[in-house]
Amino acid sequence: MKGEKFDLIAKTYEGLEEVLEKEIRDLGAQDTHIIRRGVRLSGDLAMMYRVNYRSRTALRVLKPVAVFRAGNENELYKGISRINWDEYLHEESTFAVEGVTSYSGMTHSHYVALKTKDAIADQFRNRTGRRPNVNTRLPDIRINVRIFKDECTVSLDSSGDSLHRRGYRTAAGPAPISEVLAAGMILLTGWNGDSTLVDPMCGSGTIPIEAALIAGGIAPGSFRKGFGFERWPGFDSTLWEHVIAEPVPRPAHPPLIMGSDMSGRILTVARDNARAAGVEDLIQWKASYFNDLKSPAPNGILIINPPYGERIRTEEIVNQYREMGTTLKHRFNGYTAWVISSDMEAMKAIGLHAGKKYKLFNGSLECRYAGYSLYEGSTREYKSGSGNINND
Repeated sequence: MKGEKFDLIAKTYEGLEEVLEKEIRDLGAQDTHIIRRGVRLSGDLAMMYRVNYRSRTALRVLKPVAVFRAGNENELYKGISRINWDEYLHEESTFAVEGVTSYSGMTHSHYVALKTKDAIADQFRNRTGRRPNVNTRLPDIRINVRIFKDECTVSLDSSGDSLHRRGYRTAAGPAPISEVLAAGMILLTGWNGDSTLVDPMCGSGTIPIEAALIAGGIAPGSFRKGFGFERWPGFDSTLWEHVIAEPVPRPAHPPLIMGSDMSGRILTVARDNARAAGVEDLIQWKASYFNDLKSPAPNGILIINPPYGERIRTEEIVNQYREMGTTLKHRFNGYTAWVISSDMEAMKAIGLHAGKKYKLFNGSLECRYAGYSLYEGSTREYKSGSGNINND
């Protein structure tokens, strides 16, 4: 019911939990608690709608409906069967189940999902002789079953598709970064649209576009075709329209946001994506090698997602990072540069002292995200504090 509070779990990438919690608290939630890869909170329907629509770093928003012990398939089946699925489904509904298991007697996530589907189908078949159908692509209800140390949490997925799928990306270059990770990287720097932001290796433009969405006060959910909760029984369309209409804070003056890349072809893709996101007028694009790029303002933030990964030879990438460090020292005095990479040896070749370091994941790659304050003739430590990773 409207106004009634219940538990919610907002999921994110490892390393972005604190950023997500701040976002959720800024959206009005007070009872929050950081968990691994997520934030647990108490909220009403409006808060569930709002986090889905406005959070830039949430991947999914789950609504738990049951918790029980499930150390084997029989306990799982019985626990799922005790849930009154009539509250969430009817015979004409479609559903899908995602199973996740770790440190449990049940070791196969696919089998967890299969056993859950059987228990739900059997409950309906025993009551009515009919059962809802499975639809993995666009189900009416998406169910999340997580077993951790034999404790099973069953949740309804209010998001539907992962929230990183904003809907503005018309095309992508090689190894595109997730929209949620890009937004998290921006927010970890402390940038909120009040200074210049430059991405000198912008690829298909995800980081500049996410920055422009922040600066423009544009909700990341505004491009999506729909959310899971819109297909739930009891969906409140009037409340949903009210949440959509809520004002979003934005800077008094639009900042300078620049995206640069050595490939003119990939910049065309970036421009197309920015146009689809409605922020083409908020971003300057420039075709340039990083070593030739000049700072467009006296100070600001640089966010760099340079090449890394198994396809690049170590010697080649170390030389690239060494040149990058030289360019930062000589061309971007007054800036704070943030670099993400999975190559720790190459990061050392930058030759600057990182005052802040975070552990993040770009897909399956464990990365370091390091912030460097740039001063002429100095590699003085960044003074604004230390992040959650202090040493490699």
